[in-house]
This record gives sequence, structure tokens and C-alpha cells, in this order.
Amino acid sequence: MLKTVNMADQLIRATAADGGIRAVGIITTRLTEEARQRHNLSYVATAALGRTMAAGLLLASNMKRAESRVNIRIKGDGPLGGILVDAGLNGTVRGYVDNPEVELPPNSIGKLDVGGAVGHQGYVRVVRDVGYGYPYTSTVELISGEIGDDITHYLATSEQTPSALVLGVFVDKEGVQAAGGLLLQILPKAAIDEELVAKLESRVQSLSGFTPLLRAHKTLPDIFQELLGDMGLVILPESQLVRFDCNCSFERALGALKMFGTEELQDMIEKDNGAEAKCEFCGEMYQATSDHLAQLIEDLQMKPEPQEVRKNSILF
Repeated sequence: MLKTVNMADQLIRATAADGGIRAVGIITTRLTEEARQRHNLSYVATAALGRTMAAGLLLASNMKRAESRVNIRIKGDGPLGGILVDAGLNGTVRGYVDNPEVELPPNSIGKLDVGGAVGHQGYVRVVRDVGYGYPYTSTVELISGEIGDDITHYLATSEQTPSALVLGVFVDKEGVQAAGGLLLQILPKAAIDEELVAKLESRVQSLSGFTPLLRAHKTLPDIFQELLGDMGLVILPESQLVRFDCNCSFERALGALKMFGTEELQDMIEKDNGAEAKCEFCGEMYQATSDHLAQLIEDLQMKPEPQEVRKNSILF
């Protein structure tokens, strides 16, 4: 039986059809396993978050400025609740699901029922922060909850770019064995070639999925060669390492606690002798002592209080 794919998490880019086809492939096995462990995810939650993290990195890969980032928020009517992913052109990604413990029986074809977990009614919201000015935000309706179909629908509807997106996560009792994805986009100068478009669509549809290719020890260049090798394939020489990474810190946690205001901070000192803040993106827990909270109160008394926030956990 094929087991873990021991390839580094990485992203590579390619073109075909004289630049008319843009292709990006990604392996995210290790970072998806890290997310699974950090959030104690069920099988179906691992698949849903893993697919969305791969999609976020693939979307971010076509941005220009080093600080560019993509946020994907998927909210459906299924028991998983929502998914939030933040991915950067620099290859970092983080994310979480609202209800990580949710598990469902396999779907009708024996695969993890991501669509049932996410739901079929809801929305996909994509925010592109290009590194300056206001971020671009676009929202489309869910069409399946399977993540790949929904992000493809977003690309066709909001960015008007004919695209094929193949995402996959294979997870078993030992953890994530393979994860990643493939994004193919047909640019205007190639879209007028109906024969080329039909050939590409046929090949994508013939794929049995992305993780079976990885588990058969296919590399990303191998996969590109099989799909685009006779279409003038050019694989760009630079590969990019990708990883799960969160920019949370104790200082940011204290800043988030400050939003509760002096009265509630004093209550935390008297009742709990401190406070605990959790980063939703990575699950890291930060402990603030009574002295830390007293210093926050002193800071607040020297400045106007921010609007109070009443939450059981804090996102920062």
C-alpha cells in the first residue's frame, strides 16, 4: 500500500501554448498535516481545510507584490460551519474551520463528504490584498461545497478567467499522506483555439484526482508533462517552498485582550488571576498574568477605551 509522499511542500509554475495557458502546481502534504495536528481536525475537516489552503496558495501565486495576500472565507449551511484561510505570495498559509470535530460518513462514491460538511447553500468570499490601497473583495454563491468547484466558479464569475482547479487531500488514521492541487488557466489568446481548449478540458476531466498522482510518486513536473507536454510546455526553473505559518505573537494577543476594556480586564484579574487568548488561525495559546492585565488597564486609562468586544475567544 502506498504511504506518505516524502516530497517537500512546494509550488511550481509553468506555461504552455506560447503563454496562452498558465499552470501552477502545489504540494501541501506537510503543512496540511501541521494544520490537522494544530486544530485536532477530523478527517473531513482536514480535507476541507487542506483543499482551501492549497487553493489560497494557488490564487496568491499569480499576484505581483511580495506582500500580496489572499483571504478565502467559505461559509455554508453544513455542520462544518465556516472555513477561513489566509495565504501569501511568499508561500505562507494559515487557516481554521469553525467546527473541527465534525465527521460524516463517506459520500456516495466512497470519498470524504466535504460537500456535505461544508453545505450546498452559502458563499465564497475572496479578498485580494495586493499590497497597497484597498483590498479587492468578491463574493459568489456556493455551488457544491467541494471547494474546488466553488473556487473554479469564483474564478469564472468574478475574475472571468476560464480555469480548471484540481484539489486533493488524502488522510488516514496515521495523518495526511498526500495533499495539493493544480490550477490551469486559459488566457484570452489561447481561449479562441477551441480545439486546444477541448483537449485541455478532456485531459483534466480524465484525472482521477490529484492525490492519486502524488501517491503514485509523480512529481509536479511529471504531472505537467502528462497534461501539457505536447502543448509547448515550459516549466519555470524556480520552485517555491510553502509552509503553514502564523504571524501571531504574545504582543498581538495582549493587544486583542485590551479590546475588552478596563472593567472586564479587572474582572479577569479578580476572578481568574489572568487571562488566556487563543489564535484561531494556528491554535496557539497565550497566557496573560494579572500583572500583564494590570498594565493593559493602566495603558487604557491613559487613552480613550476602544469599543468593547465580548467573545469567548479572540482572533488576532
